[in-house]
Amino acid sequence: MTNQMQALNEANLAKLPAELSPPKYDRRRLKPRIVHVGVGGFHRSHEAYYTDELLRADTSCDWGICGVGLREADEKMASVLREQDHLYTLIIRHPNGNVESRVIGSIIDFMLGYEDPEPVIERMASADTQIVSLTITEGGYNLDATTGDFNWNHPDAQHDLEHPTKPKMVFGFLTEALKRRRDRKLPAFTIQSCDNIQHNGDLTRKTVLGFARKQDPELASWIESHVRFPNAMVDRITPVTTDVDIDYLAQTHQLQDQWPVTCEPFCQWVVEDEFSNGRPSWETVGAQFVPDVVPYEKMKLRLLNAGHSVLGILGSLHGHQTIDGCVSDPLFASYLRQFMDHEVTPVLDQVDGIDLEAYKDTLLERFGNPNIKDALSRICLESSSKLPVFLIPTIQDNLARGGSIAFATLVIAAWCFYSDKQTDQDGNPLEINDALKTPLHEAAAATRKDPLSFLEITEVFGDLIEKEAFTKQYVSMVETLYETTDVASMMKGLLQPE
Repeated sequence: MTNQMQALNEANLAKLPAELSPPKYDRRRLKPRIVHVGVGGFHRSHEAYYTDELLRADTSCDWGICGVGLREADEKMASVLREQDHLYTLIIRHPNGNVESRVIGSIIDFMLGYEDPEPVIERMASADTQIVSLTITEGGYNLDATTGDFNWNHPDAQHDLEHPTKPKMVFGFLTEALKRRRDRKLPAFTIQSCDNIQHNGDLTRKTVLGFARKQDPELASWIESHVRFPNAMVDRITPVTTDVDIDYLAQTHQLQDQWPVTCEPFCQWVVEDEFSNGRPSWETVGAQFVPDVVPYEKMKLRLLNAGHSVLGILGSLHGHQTIDGCVSDPLFASYLRQFMDHEVTPVLDQVDGIDLEAYKDTLLERFGNPNIKDALSRICLESSSKLPVFLIPTIQDNLARGGSIAFATLVIAAWCFYSDKQTDQDGNPLEINDALKTPLHEAAAATRKDPLSFLEITEVFGDLIEKEAFTKQYVSMVETLYETTDVASMMKGLLQPE
């Protein structure tokens, strides 16, 4: 190993030590067959990782990725990747302390579309592009919370209707690019959501078609006939990159990487095999193609994602900082497991090839990985979008069947207290990032006068306020929490003997 610091770029790949596993495939021959919108840590630990694995395994494969950023905030990622020839390091941290680092080479370009959308539209419209994939988070689908349809009142949506060749929203880019492909007699590309949303392909299809119908009904009909939107379940815990990760590479490998990615070793991708115009053979490197992804995604969203929110909200109030810190606390580990056993498991569907008990065991092991410092502030990010997908459906299902709702209800009560006080139980301020932060705070602050005020935000809670079996438990828990501020004692009171 050389003692000289090496900047991460194409010219230095041959100088990197073998333990960094730099790509040996010829990146110059790759074509931008995948255009990915939303290049963050998760994309780089997941789809880009699978694609890199495939390029290493199959020398004939030429599937490269062109990243796209549609927001001014993406400028930093664009700049870093450009300086590094779009290379970055994936740091895989195992629970036993072992660390694997590998340089990923599957991203070959990055384009910004927020000032000049034309080059991005043309890249999507290019014959080379076969898949446009998305990681745009729950909020990026621009749905009206009441109707579930595309929100045409958003100013960017109105702009895109009036200026279809200069879009601001991803759906404007997609429809304009598809229009050009139709007019040029090119086959449609697949639109592939990689977001943590149940039925993510169906949701993307509904959103794209809703947008296209308003803009051009004939184009919408063509999209409906030719574009495929496969549902997928994606899974890999990927914390926000910190200076610790950058320093680790510098000190351990003398590598200067401005934006590496840290993740856990576990990785899963279950995809419906419905593509418009070909796809990479990701199944040869661990992805699973199935006829119906719904049971898999429901299991993952209700157990892993909801489990994250359970620990995130309760743990934040108690004063924990990270997911592994919560799981190392026997109270929180027991609470999470009983939530999964008593409230989630009874409402899940049969999942072929999955041992559910073993899956839950694995989740606790993954959450407890002491080398993945996943901050609770990240976990609680945009809870108003997450809980209606991850947690509240479990409450609704158990209300319908007369099952237990106590564990999940305490999380909602704790979220009210969290949104009101915005501090933990010791008065330390909480970092809250949520599009509905203000209305959540205002509704929660009114709880002392009206114990159901928090539930009146129907875009989050739906009709829970009308369910007496829920509101009775919720009001009791909220009142107790405001009196004691001791979430741990309330958790202990719900635990059943093992």
